Amino acid sequence: MKRRQFFAVLGGAGAWPLAGRAQQTAMPVIGFLNTASPGPYTARVRAFHRGLSETGYAEDRNVAIAYRWAEGQSERLPGLAAELVAQRVAVITGANIAAALAARAMTTTIPIVFAISVDPVEVGLVASLNRPGGNITGATTLSAELGPKRLELLHEVIPTASNVAFLVNPTAPVAESLTRDMREGARALGLQLHVLHASTEHDFDTVFATLPGVNAGALVISTDPFFNSQSEWLAHLASRHAVPAIFSYREFAAAGGLMSYGGSFTEAYHLAGIYTGRILNGEKAGDLPVQQATKVELFLNLKTAKALGITVPLPLLGRADEVIE
Repeated sequence: MKRRQFFAVLGGAGAWPLAGRAQQTAMPVIGFLNTASPGPYTARVRAFHRGLSETGYAEDRNVAIAYRWAEGQSERLPGLAAELVAQRVAVITGANIAAALAARAMTTTIPIVFAISVDPVEVGLVASLNRPGGNITGATTLSAELGPKRLELLHEVIPTASNVAFLVNPTAPVAESLTRDMREGARALGLQLHVLHASTEHDFDTVFATLPGVNAGALVISTDPFFNSQSEWLAHLASRHAVPAIFSYREFAAAGGLMSYGGSFTEAYHLAGIYTGRILNGEKAGDLPVQQATKVELFLNLKTAKALGITVPLPLLGRADEVIE
């Protein structure tokens, strides 16, 4: 199958006919709800399918999947979640934090399986990690809490940058705690931190135009579902404005960002696939403990470093999971 055809199917262009076939053959239907676009999530969807297969399920063989992608527009999530609830899917999965909250607001009976990078207790998704309760469980990655470590890594690459900007989505449930942790990390390193806000794509131009005015020598981008969906565009802007920047996931570095450091979402989606299959096999979401993907990955783009006139320290190159050239 060609790349474009694969994404067309993955994006849910045939979701409703697929659901019709599922009803005819009595296959369960999984609702896959996500804030982002399908393209950057290809590896994560494959990992999800791998988890499903380990519990005996394969798409179009004995389970159908109705994909709903918000294409970076979080305001679409309630409507997309309502569609899946009306369709009476067996499980809603693939959900990052915004999608999980939208799904939970629409149903207290359909099981929900999330894959997120924040504490699900802190944002009110579950009662506890060991006994989530209700109709929701999932997997988390080490990411939101790694903000100070990203700052430390960026400082290691650019030790002369005493002023660093931190981009955060002010509408995120964890915006305040992320900012607090970053301020503490900056103080520990003796850096001046400038907090900048963006909650829409239009805000990005303002943010990058602001960086010279605050004399920011580098940029840390916080973990956020909206930013995740715009990772390639953020990398483009950082490159265009010649800003050394670090984000959470490989997609950013692969698209031209200097560095990425964060938990492995492919591992989290693999775990989410396993849980989805176990729920289809009769287990209750509220009885399944929230799992944590423990793998952390560092990606460096040497081509971008050279374009910025940056020499990456050899010890850091040796610690990288992948060096993009």
